[in-house]
Amino acid sequence: MTFTDLQIIEPILRAITAEGYTQPTPIQEQSIPILLKGKDLLGCAQTGTGKTAAFAIPILQHLFLDKKNFNGQRRIRALIVTPTRELAIQIGESFSAYGKFTGIRNTVIFGGVKQGSQTDILRKGVDILVATPGRLLDLIDQGYISLKDVEISVLDEADHMLDMGFVHDIKKIIAKLPAQRQSLFFSATMPPEIVELSKKILGNPEKVTIMPEQTTAEKVEQAVYFVGKKDKSRLLVHILNEKSYYSVLIFSRTKHGADKIAKSLEKAGIKSDAIHGNKSQGARQRTLDNFKKGKTHVLVATDIAARGIDVEELALVVNYDLPNVPETYIHRIGRTGRANAGGVALSFCDIEERPYLKDILKLIKQEIPVIENHPFVDESVEETPKSKAKPQRPNSQRKPESYGKNDKSFKKGRRKRPDTQNKR
Repeated sequence: MTFTDLQIIEPILRAITAEGYTQPTPIQEQSIPILLKGKDLLGCAQTGTGKTAAFAIPILQHLFLDKKNFNGQRRIRALIVTPTRELAIQIGESFSAYGKFTGIRNTVIFGGVKQGSQTDILRKGVDILVATPGRLLDLIDQGYISLKDVEISVLDEADHMLDMGFVHDIKKIIAKLPAQRQSLFFSATMPPEIVELSKKILGNPEKVTIMPEQTTAEKVEQAVYFVGKKDKSRLLVHILNEKSYYSVLIFSRTKHGADKIAKSLEKAGIKSDAIHGNKSQGARQRTLDNFKKGKTHVLVATDIAARGIDVEELALVVNYDLPNVPETYIHRIGRTGRANAGGVALSFCDIEERPYLKDILKLIKQEIPVIENHPFVDESVEETPKSKAKPQRPNSQRKPESYGKNDKSFKKGRRKRPDTQNKR
């Protein structure tokens, strides 16, 4: 199937062709026909599946074919709410790219920066608004934004909205929207609280579920290191020094942890940077731009901040901290296996993270080989989680069967027993 088969109009078709897209992804193939009919949609899909184009293309087509706002003052007719500034910017860029031959205007608003430049654009009038919840409500309260003309609303990354504590803000925004509208709701996971929230937003929606967990996990080379918590930073330096990777994304569970990891790498002579919610918008954007352009090769991020990172040919993902939600593991490693490309994902597992590893193995239903020959083996590990995966005992000298056979980074090395003496 091609985009032409989806009945996309010529101006948008010309734009997406210029972007190099010819065939729709599964979520685009399933969602676009539903949305072009004006139906509500409940979509379950992770980042990297082509989700943004799945809703941006139908929105642009609807607004282009109904040009009532093109004469006189433009009013906000489509609203996209997303949890982070990086995601908002990324979505805005997509609307600009796909809609460049339509004459439709969009803008992006988010907190952490002065509002002057944002309100100046709003005064001139826009058709599509992409916003983070806090800044959106703030500018509504100040009288800069009215939602009374919104015909299409999109709630993107709903699960992370809840994780970030935006549920009350979302309910306030929904209350300000017209009752008669087309509503789109996207979430990577569907826990009970997300399902309940979707019921308050959607009428009788069509449902699209894209579950790329298995294919993503299968095309990414994975491995796990059993290592003590205090040795994780030394192990990370050891791995990065063993082989030169062009782009490395390291996941930390906390903002403080991300800064600490970046500092330990800098101390070891490895240039890196960290991105998380405590940094200013300007600092975050500079860090992200440097990583995308290859000026910085190693980036440490929290899960929320990483939602705005879209880098082609990402060489390596490192789970410095294993996630406590198994689906998050899939989202992380999928960043290095996009567009049918392969990739490498390494995970560090200390004794307290063993239950997380067990849940991950249960979800992906495949082996994650254990790298046993490294200088910082956790000697306290006695056995691996019970699952389809059958990793080896850490005192075995055998290489993992399904990982790293031809990779010089994982040649056998001399094992060093951790120094347990108290230094005074």
